[in-house]
Amino acid sequence: MNDVERRDVDNDEYVLTWTEASQLVQAVENAFGAADLAAIEDGFTEDAVARFADFPEMRGRAAIMQFLTARFARTLGYKLTKKLQVLTGNRLANTWDASWTDAKTGKAMVGRGTEIWVVRGGRIAVWDATFNVWEKGGAPATPVV
Repeated sequence: MNDVERRDVDNDEYVLTWTEASQLVQAVENAFGAADLAAIEDGFTEDAVARFADFPEMRGRAAIMQFLTARFARTLGYKLTKKLQVLTGNRLANTWDASWTDAKTGKAMVGRGTEIWVVRGGRIAVWDATFNVWEKGGAPATPVV
C-alpha cells in the first residue's frame, strides 16, 4: 500500500489506489478460479451485502457463502478472467468472463458479467453483480431481441 496515493473521504473510508484495486481483483479472480471457498469467504466483510443478478439480496457473509457453495457445486472446471475497469474511492467496477461445465446438464457453458464492489478494510462489503450465461457455441440466450 502506498499511503501517499490515498486521499481521505467521508465516513472514515479510504481511497484505494489503482494498484491495490488491481491486486484485489486479481486475488478474487484467483480464489474463484480455484474454487477456494475459504479464501472467498475471507474476502467478504462479516456484514457484506450481495445482489447477484436476479437472485434475492443476500445479507451477511454466511448467506453469501451458502449461495456460492451451491454455485460452485454446479460449475465444474470453472475458469475465470476479471478485469478492473473503473475505480473511484473505495468503489470499483470490473468485468469478467468465465467458462465451466454445468454439473446438472453436462453442457459447456460461458458467462460474462459486471460487478461493482464497495470495499471496506480490504474486503468486499457490497457486491452488486450482473450476469449473463449461455451454452458454449449456442445462440444468445438473453431474451432482448
